[in-house]
Amino acid sequence: MSNLPIQFEIHPSSGVPIFRQIMDQVRAQVASGRLKPGDLVPSVRQMAVDLQVNMMTVSKAYSRLEAEGLLERDRGTGMRVRGQVEHLGSVTNRQAELRDLVDHVATRGLQLGLTDEQIISVVKTVLKERRS
Repeated sequence: MSNLPIQFEIHPSSGVPIFRQIMDQVRAQVASGRLKPGDLVPSVRQMAVDLQVNMMTVSKAYSRLEAEGLLERDRGTGMRVRGQVEHLGSVTNRQAELRDLVDHVATRGLQLGLTDEQIISVVKTVLKERRS
């Protein structure tokens, strides 16, 4: 695994199945370059303990990522990022993935009667908290 600690989190009440949340976060970590080709992802057991979820949920996510060609099984070692994953890494692709989430945030902010500046302020505050 790379030197940076890889951060995963789930939101059980989000309406998105937990295995999908894990898959999306692994894809995002690869797209951002935080997980590089050859890096090991956390073991099924470790991920399940860290996220406090069933090991079968993590196994399902990893199996689907393996079927997509993003991860590969390395016998005796675990799952690692495959060598050819550059299609995920373009800025355009990463922005497109983020757009749906931002659309939801913008809609909710407007529903709450917040101005553009107030919505952006909240986003900036969350970003600052995440980076510290």
